[in-house]
Amino acid sequence: MTRLTARFWVDAYLARLRFQDIPAFVTSHGDDTAGAVLVKLNSLDGQARAFHRTYDLMSGNRKWDQLAAGAEMDVDASISRQRAFDPDLWVIEVEDRMGRHLLDEPGLE
Repeated sequence: MTRLTARFWVDAYLARLRFQDIPAFVTSHGDDTAGAVLVKLNSLDGQARAFHRTYDLMSGNRKWDQLAAGAEMDVDASISRQRAFDPDLWVIEVEDRMGRHLLDEPGLE
């Protein structure tokens, strides 16, 4: 199966968020073709969660797993460590008081 480029996926994700009136911003622009993507969910109450895509060996599917959760400052530190390992990493910040990120919707895996 052909994989989408990182840039194509990011653009589609941002469009889907816009359709739901969920603010989101690219805070780190990674490699357009093969960069990994992290999504930070900022609930605007001092708390945040970060998600990264993983590969499920049992099913062969990609899925989103929580990388970090807690105080926003701690989640930002975790994201900074990831960026230090991977300069091609995309980081998208989603701001939603209700905690919506849409990563569990079909087509975003």
